[in-house]
Amino acid sequence: MDNPAPATNPACVVNCVWYDGEGRRHDLPLDRLGEMLASDAPGFAWVGLYEPADAVLLQLQEELHLHPLAVEDARNAHQRPKVEAYGDTLFLAVHTAQMVEGQIRYGETHAFLGDRFLLTVRHGASLSYAPARSRMEREPDLLRFGPAMALYAVLDFIVDNYVPIVDEHRDSLRKLERDIFSDTYRRAIVVRLYDLKRDLTYMRVAVSPLQDVLAQLLRSQAAQGLLVREEVRVYLRDVHDHVLRINDTIDTLRDMLGTALSVNLSMVTLAQGETVKRLGAWAALLAAPTLITSWYGMNFAHMPELEPRWAYPLLIVAVAAICIGLYRLFKRARWL
Repeated sequence: MDNPAPATNPACVVNCVWYDGEGRRHDLPLDRLGEMLASDAPGFAWVGLYEPADAVLLQLQEELHLHPLAVEDARNAHQRPKVEAYGDTLFLAVHTAQMVEGQIRYGETHAFLGDRFLLTVRHGASLSYAPARSRMEREPDLLRFGPAMALYAVLDFIVDNYVPIVDEHRDSLRKLERDIFSDTYRRAIVVRLYDLKRDLTYMRVAVSPLQDVLAQLLRSQAAQGLLVREEVRVYLRDVHDHVLRINDTIDTLRDMLGTALSVNLSMVTLAQGETVKRLGAWAALLAAPTLITSWYGMNFAHMPELEPRWAYPLLIVAVAAICIGLYRLFKRARWL
């Protein structure tokens, strides 16, 4: 759960905190944010919003000197993952994911990084960043590197939340492996495989662009120097590596799911082919005596084969011999 915001803050303000030069936390009313930033007090502000009202965003736009275009993006969700520089402020948009009642739910986080502040705006299905904040507060020495370190904590938390989702889909695939190689067609298996691949495809759409966001953040001229110190860039590179591994895992699982679908359908097709061969073999065995007996069932007056006493036993022996021969032939061909 998020730490309760001061009573003077609007409900959409999850946290408004000032971290001093020693990394100590001081809860701050939103109305005093501009005053603290204008002062010479060491430290930085970390403000967290969840689906904020327009009035709150406009207030922060004025106090933090945010670019109107960036604020407009933060107001509206459904932004593509990106990082953009607006003067001495960086704006980032990333996608978040979490499991809700067995389904993946996606959200967005928009972050404004300045020299003395970090503002995060969450939309949709997005877990609270209280654990990331608590992690930094347990290591106040890291907070001395400024708001970029807080941004690292947020990004690392987002990436860490991808891992259990990917692991759950990997476990689901392993559980389905036995059913995949079944000869019997089961629609539920194909539907489950498709659902897993669809989820991973959507997951890749959320994860893959984050690689470019982090790479661009590391290369950005605006991020170098005061905004992102070299000590923080090491941590950001570690997050980038994690994203690369997760994305590779997603690609591998998607390939395995595609292969599993093909294998399952091939196994079912082969099993059906074997069934068709058996039916064809039995039909041939029945066709031979049917043909012979139908021949003698024709109403002709002069059929010399009907006169001798041994004609009927000979016909029985001939039919039996043909059936036995066909049976051995089909058995050798593994049709029976």
